[in-house]
Amino acid sequence: MKAKAKSRRVRESSLETQRIILDAALQEFSAKTYDAARVDEIAELTGLNKNVLYHHFSSKDKLFAAVLQRTYNEIRKSHNEIKLRGMAPAAAMRKLVISTGRIWLRYPQFQQMIRCENLLEGRHVKSSDDMSHKYDPLLDSLREILQRGVDEGAFRQGVDPVDLYISISGLTAHYINHRYTLETIFHENLMSARRLKQRLEHAADMVLRYIEK
Repeated sequence: MKAKAKSRRVRESSLETQRIILDAALQEFSAKTYDAARVDEIAELTGLNKNVLYHHFSSKDKLFAAVLQRTYNEIRKSHNEIKLRGMAPAAAMRKLVISTGRIWLRYPQFQQMIRCENLLEGRHVKSSDDMSHKYDPLLDSLREILQRGVDEGAFRQGVDPVDLYISISGLTAHYINHRYTLETIFHENLMSARRLKQRLEHAADMVLRYIEK
């Protein structure tokens, strides 16, 4: 029993160390590009010896991949927590659009990580079957909502769920990612509660106008 307890404590300590490393790496990678980020800086943020980082993640590339994987997992978990079952198709689609926008607010560093990965031409996503299929359940939900809408005569046929999700993401994420320049140009606080609600409702209205008959 003592050996098992010790093994559990070691495992828990190792997982906590990995969490600390990943938190610091997310901060470093999202603030800079992949190429500009430095393992030395990540080690300094954690207060750990650089050798400890390399013990858990054997290279900068492996560390970036782990941060990206964890970020995708958190986003997908948030999408999974959106309760759409039993809702009318239009109400479900509106909730999905607004909830997606609020996910970007909850995880502002996700978009920076995606920007880094796109600069790398998506090589980590391409090499991971798990990441490349992360959005399959979300697309299944979109298909189900769209089909129910068609069956009930509320939505038109032929809406592609991939195109639709890209549009939903663009309508919500762009607003948040470019808020600093947009606020300066338009002299408005775009992140106020009133303005955010207005923007997300606007995005939902646009999506529904597109898919409704």
